[in-house]
Amino acid sequence: MDVRAESGRSGRQQPPEPEINVTPLVDVVLVLLIIFMVIAPQMEHGERVELPAVFQPDPKSKSKLDPIYVTITGAGTVFLEKEAVADLGALGERLRAIRAAEPERRVVIKGDSSVRYGRVREAFALCQEVGFAGISLQVSQRGGGASAAPEEG
Repeated sequence: MDVRAESGRSGRQQPPEPEINVTPLVDVVLVLLIIFMVIAPQMEHGERVELPAVFQPDPKSKSKLDPIYVTITGAGTVFLEKEAVADLGALGERLRAIRAAEPERRVVIKGDSSVRYGRVREAFALCQEVGFAGISLQVSQRGGGASAAPEEG
């Protein structure tokens, strides 16, 4: 019997193909997942409290936490809440009426990043002239997205 005929044509045995065993990798990932699920809630700042809920809020009341939004688009269009306003003069009249009815409310100005700074500054000065106590500029985090937090001005 010929040994070369049994082991293949060339007489050499083919090396075994390596197999990747993913079981240890899955075990490590699951352990890390469990650790982060247990530790993450404890990393919250301060003491954990259960906040009270309002069961029957008055839909007509506006609190000082409910701001008035003034939006300036890239095209220069000015919006008060979701309604377009002809110009800054008309915006001033509408803001004066709101201020007379609800003096404790605040104003948040959202200006598109492509709008001239002067245009946003004019709207800010108008809100100051009307007499609102708090005026904020809403910005997004650098490289961020839609989530934005008001910055006090």
